[in-house]
Amino acid sequence: MIPLYDDLALARRTVLRRVPLDEIEAPPALRESIAHVFGERLTPDAAVQRIIRDVRERGDAALREWGYKLDGYSGAALEVTQDEIDRAVAHLDPALLDALRLAAGEIERFHARQSRNSWVDFNAEGALGQLVVPLRRVGLYAPGGSAPLPSSLLMAAIPARVAGVEEIIVCSPPQRATGQVAEVVLAAARVAGVQRVFALGGAQAIAAMAYGSASVPQVDKIAGPGNLFVVLAKRAVYGVVGIEALPGPTETLVIADAQADPRLAAADLLAQAEHDLVASAILLTPSRAMAEAVQAEVARQIERLERAEIAAQSLAARGGVVLVPDLAAAFAIANEYAPEHLCLLVEQPWQYVGLIRNAGGIFLGERSFEVLGDYVAGPSHIMPTGGAARYASPVNVDDFRKIISLIGLNEAALRRIGPAAALLARAEGLTAHAAALQARLGDEQQ
Repeated sequence: MIPLYDDLALARRTVLRRVPLDEIEAPPALRESIAHVFGERLTPDAAVQRIIRDVRERGDAALREWGYKLDGYSGAALEVTQDEIDRAVAHLDPALLDALRLAAGEIERFHARQSRNSWVDFNAEGALGQLVVPLRRVGLYAPGGSAPLPSSLLMAAIPARVAGVEEIIVCSPPQRATGQVAEVVLAAARVAGVQRVFALGGAQAIAAMAYGSASVPQVDKIAGPGNLFVVLAKRAVYGVVGIEALPGPTETLVIADAQADPRLAAADLLAQAEHDLVASAILLTPSRAMAEAVQAEVARQIERLERAEIAAQSLAARGGVVLVPDLAAAFAIANEYAPEHLCLLVEQPWQYVGLIRNAGGIFLGERSFEVLGDYVAGPSHIMPTGGAARYASPVNVDDFRKIISLIGLNEAALRRIGPAAALLARAEGLTAHAAALQARLGDEQQ
């Protein structure tokens, strides 16, 4: 049963409370697994640091050892060959391949509109401008062990390709049952225009892309979601390479009015909760009748789900139906919470868009729901989590481009703005800066 909170203060202290990454407690099973693999009880962060250091020092040899220990991968080659990708595409259900291609088309069409151009402004004082330059090589992480996620690969690779990235590589863990990267992930890589795929997962994959090895090239930036080990590894290598974000557990905040369909609200909450045990699915509503109806629908619908146990535990631990005084309060709470997905099951949802400041994505109405966004709507589903929507954006084309400033000023500009620069340099105690200006301005400006 999903909990119902009619005490808003209690909801803020519990289900609506943000937990920093460093405060997330590793489940007992994960702690036992770490102790078994490493021979001692380490925190997840300490385990990740050990893997990264080993990969940095020993390269491919470390990648193979950790791949065997953590993923059961015993293949000699870390890179998936083009022939293997060809076979995966040929073996895939044609309808599924068509679905990947449809999704790719919608994602590309959306991101093609995210244009930012180089420009130069020439005037009497010279020129100023900017160059918009794509990154040369990007590494993407595609979850693929127990639950392959080809959609996440598309959602990162296609914006990178639209940005003009020269080379896109993907790391995805092999499946334990087959010892190979999932066919659907390989097919998604082909559809997305990825150049190279490596059978690597977890922290070792992130380390390989950050530092490079004999087999894996070093990249400029790493993007893509993953488990706790992947997120901690991305944080650890930031600065050596760029990262797009630190994606945490996925989350949905649904706002429903008294006229919403409780069946659909419950279905949307369950679609979120089935991801994993730490997913968050929360409903805000001013209607007690709606709250109770959604509770009943969740209890009824969950019985039909294959992942019912996961959804039930997720809802019990991190989900909830929260009664709020009115819709204005619901939107104020939503802005405080800054959800990854904000779903509006309300009449005339477009009239509320102006009230929203913080969200990864806004889903407007019962026919524009999160699951469409997960796969085929067009915007990337890799969105800021954990409250990061206060300052961050979904993955987009600009994640894979950089700006280089152009400064081409002449004597007229120097005479107009140089004296101010000299004054500022002296105020900061940087006399060599001032001297460089004085050498150009001449004695009369000293």
